Amino acid sequence: MKLAVVGGGSTYTPELIDGFARLRDTLPITELVLVDPAADRLELVGGLARRIFAKQGHDGRIVTTSDLDAGVEGADAVLLQLRVGGQAARERDETWPLECGCVGQETTGAGGLAKALRTVPVVLDIADRVRRANPDAWIIDFTNPVGIVTRALLQAGHKAVGLCNVAIGFQRKFAGLLGVAPADVHLDHVGLNHLTWETAVRLGGPEGENVLPRLLAEHGDAIADDLRMERAIVDRLGVVPSYYLRYFYAHDEVVRELGTKPSRAAEVAAMERELLEMYGDPALDEKPALLGKRGGAFYSEAAVDLAASLLGGAGSPYQVVNTYNNGTLPFLADDAVIEVQAAVGPQGASPLPVAPLDPLYAGLIANVTAYEDLALEAALRGGRDRVFKALLAHPLVGQYAYAEGLTDRLIAHNREHLAWA
Repeated sequence: MKLAVVGGGSTYTPELIDGFARLRDTLPITELVLVDPAADRLELVGGLARRIFAKQGHDGRIVTTSDLDAGVEGADAVLLQLRVGGQAARERDETWPLECGCVGQETTGAGGLAKALRTVPVVLDIADRVRRANPDAWIIDFTNPVGIVTRALLQAGHKAVGLCNVAIGFQRKFAGLLGVAPADVHLDHVGLNHLTWETAVRLGGPEGENVLPRLLAEHGDAIADDLRMERAIVDRLGVVPSYYLRYFYAHDEVVRELGTKPSRAAEVAAMERELLEMYGDPALDEKPALLGKRGGAFYSEAAVDLAASLLGGAGSPYQVVNTYNNGTLPFLADDAVIEVQAAVGPQGASPLPVAPLDPLYAGLIANVTAYEDLALEAALRGGRDRVFKALLAHPLVGQYAYAEGLTDRLIAHNREHLAWA
C-alpha cells in the first residue's frame, strides 16, 4: 500500500508518522512519500520520519521528493495538508480583518475566505495530477478551510473526503471523562466544518444511550473551560458547540482579545522554528512533546482510520467526515458539504441520518453554507465583486462598509496568489 502526503514538510507530519507507525496493523503501509517544495524542511522532517519508523519497528519505506507527479504516481491515497503562502499568509489573515473590527482567523470570516481563494486553485491542480497518476486514488483533505476545499474537489469529480480533528478531539475528551475507551463513544456531530455541535454523546454506537446530559451535569465546568465559554451558556444550549462557535457567539469579545495579544500565527511560527531545530537532531526518534502544542491533536489516528476504511482495511465503520449532504440536512442542497457521522468504506462516505435540528443551529448552518457557495464561486472564478458578495454574506461580516474594506484588504494582501487580481 502506497500513501503520499502533499505538504509532507509540515511540522505536523511527525504526528502523522507516529500514527502510521503505531497503527500499522490497521493501515499496513509499504511505501510513504512525503511531497513538499520546501526541500530544506522536507529533509529534516523526512529524517525524523525514518527514525520514528525504525524505532517502532515499521519496515515501510519513506521517500521524500519535491516532484509532485513522481510522488503521487501509483499512490492508493493522497493526504493533502498544505498551506499556500505559509505562516506569513496566515499572519496576515489573522491581522488585517481586525482593522475593520472583524475576527481575524485563518479558517473562518475574512481570513478564512482569503485562505480559500489561495488554496482552492492549487488543490484542484494537485487533484487533477493525482487523477492522472491513478484514477482510483482517494484524496483525503486536511487542508483548511476543509468544507470549501472538499466541496471544490467533489464538484470537480474527484474521489475525496474531508477530515478535521475537532470530532476526534471531543471523542477522546469525553471518553476520558466517562472512563471508557474512545471506540465506545459515538458522537451525534452535526454541522459544517468548524461550525459543529455535539447534540448527543452515545455509548456503544449510533443507537446507544445518550450520556450528554450526564457529561454536562458532572463535567460542565471542564467542558466549558475547554471551549472558553461560560458554563451557563453551555448548559442553556444543552449541546457542546465546537470552540469555533465562540467566534460567532462572542464575536466582539474575541475581536477585543485578538487586538491585545500576538497572533496565533506568530506563536506557531516561533514554535515551528523550534520544532525544525529539534527535527534536525539525529538522536531524536519520536515526536517531541512540543508538537502537542502545535495543533492537530489526534490527526494521525483520524487519518489512519479514514484511510484504512476507504482502502478496505480495518478502519471504524462510522467516522466524522466532510462529504456531500445528499439530503441529510433537508434545508441544504444535496451538493452542500457537511460534517457529520458517516458510514465509511471503499465506496466512500455516506452520512448517517440526523435528527431534525433546532432552528438555532439550522439557521446558522444555512447562512454559512450560503457564504461557502459564494466563497467557492469566488475561488473558482475570481473577481472583486464575487469576493465582496461572499464577505457580505458571512455572518461574521454582514455589513456593507465592513465588506468593502475587507475586500480591498484581502486583495491587497493576497495579490501574488490571485491570478485574476
